[in-house]
Amino acid sequence: MNRICVFSGSNLGRHDQYRTSAVELGALLAERQIGLVYGGAAVGLMGAVADSALAAGGEVIGVIPRALVEREVAHTGLQDLRIVDSMHERKALMAELSDAFIALPGGIGTLEEIFEVWTWTQLGAHAKPCGLLNTLDFYDGLLAFLDHVVDESFLKPVHRQMLLSSDSPTDLLNGLLTHQVSTETKWISRDER
Repeated sequence: MNRICVFSGSNLGRHDQYRTSAVELGALLAERQIGLVYGGAAVGLMGAVADSALAAGGEVIGVIPRALVEREVAHTGLQDLRIVDSMHERKALMAELSDAFIALPGGIGTLEEIFEVWTWTQLGAHAKPCGLLNTLDFYDGLLAFLDHVVDESFLKPVHRQMLLSSDSPTDLLNGLLTHQVSTETKWISRDER
């Protein structure tokens, strides 16, 4: 695995542990010589994971829309900052550059990003593993809801299992590195209706 895309909040969140986990993940990626692809900002958990990977000598690629550069949130310490015209281009390029995806705690943008790439995995558009870094049980409610979606037959269990989660950066990374993405089709057959 050459690079992992990390989706994360542009805020630090309420608890210091969110930042601590982001810093741990950035250093871990650099230590394992796995490049970081992320949203290109210097603020929030995005800045924390990037600064940590950079400090540990890791490869960091930022991808940011021009509108955010103009608002002065772009990370000026990156050797590889790619400026795009839209959020759609940002997500497409981040996905193209990456072999797997991790979502740190974040807001609706972070959720939208991880759900989009997970959907692409489910549809077979790529076979790249996806995971949630569940710091301080941040994603417990979401994970319970996803289990409910399975129980209600809107999501196959095999596709639910495509989204890994752990509260440990090391355990999550190890899981992503060994996870075999299922090739089972999303589509429910006429017989299952």
